[in-house]
Amino acid sequence: MLASRFARTASGRAFATPRSHLSFSTKPKPPPFPVVASCPSPTCACASTPEMPEGFEIDHKTNINGLISNYAQHVVVCTGKPDWPSRIEDDNSGDNLAADLRELVGRGGTFSDPFHNISVLNSSFPSSSLPRAEVQNTSVYLLPSFQYVPFLPRVSFESVEALVKGFLLPEELHPMHDGLSPIHRDRLRRKTAYQALLLGVRDVQDILVLICGHGGRDQRCGVFGPLLQGEFERRLPEKGVEVLSGPVDVNLSEEAAALAGEGSGATRSARVGLISHIGGHKFAGNVILYLPPGLKTEVGEEHPLAGHGIWYGRVEPKHVEGIVTETILKGNVIADMFRGGIQRDGHILRL
Repeated sequence: MLASRFARTASGRAFATPRSHLSFSTKPKPPPFPVVASCPSPTCACASTPEMPEGFEIDHKTNINGLISNYAQHVVVCTGKPDWPSRIEDDNSGDNLAADLRELVGRGGTFSDPFHNISVLNSSFPSSSLPRAEVQNTSVYLLPSFQYVPFLPRVSFESVEALVKGFLLPEELHPMHDGLSPIHRDRLRRKTAYQALLLGVRDVQDILVLICGHGGRDQRCGVFGPLLQGEFERRLPEKGVEVLSGPVDVNLSEEAAALAGEGSGATRSARVGLISHIGGHKFAGNVILYLPPGLKTEVGEEHPLAGHGIWYGRVEPKHVEGIVTETILKGNVIADMFRGGIQRDGHILRL
């Protein structure tokens, strides 16, 4: 102990170091959610774990706790497709919503903010249909704010700008922006008046299971994605969670009634979809669970992870039943597959 409190000058004379410079080991704080060490063994006959192509092995050695991207919001674009080019903005020769959004909030974009990262993902979820069926439309999920924006018609860029200005920009800027001009600061701040330009926006009540299946980017996710999607779609109903498919039906004439019935959390329903690159292909299968704020546990109690996004890596078919039971129904994070999490306010979580 004494030796650790002394340093020596060039002449060899010892002197005491201030106690404020000493480092003491402290007991780590417990995570703000319940944790189980590992995924329970399956009780069902699940699909086999596939062999990976040569050169595309899964990394089982790296500690994956905390290995998620730093983001404030996921914009999950409903493309209705199961796969995309390596760069999703190149899909359909560049005529797509992901490209439009990255032009505005991507690196170097008009509203780019390094302290408020907006991550744009494509998904296999289909978009809702506009009342005018002849007009092409794209829908998006905003997560973890848990909002669904059903109508972004492709005939005008104004709806995309309204989405960014009304829903995606921060309400308060990071202190590092204090030196910007008032005009620049005003441009980077959210303006809720733009929200009125987008019809049918509603809170998300469904559990969202997002599985990286971006085979156009990496073969590992291309193999694991569809396999895990099928496994979740089989296991969720077995545990009492209804799996919804097809587009979200938004009837604007019944909007008031729909909104009045939201938020009860009385029934559990889920949507399972493939998404584009989220980083960490070598940790496939990669799964993000977005658990809505109104979710209850299987016994009707407050869900510890309601309003959270939970990232898992190295997920195999044999893990799906355990993830449904432990995380979706009980609210436990599975430690040995946990890559990180995000709260509704954008706070990133790690073990």
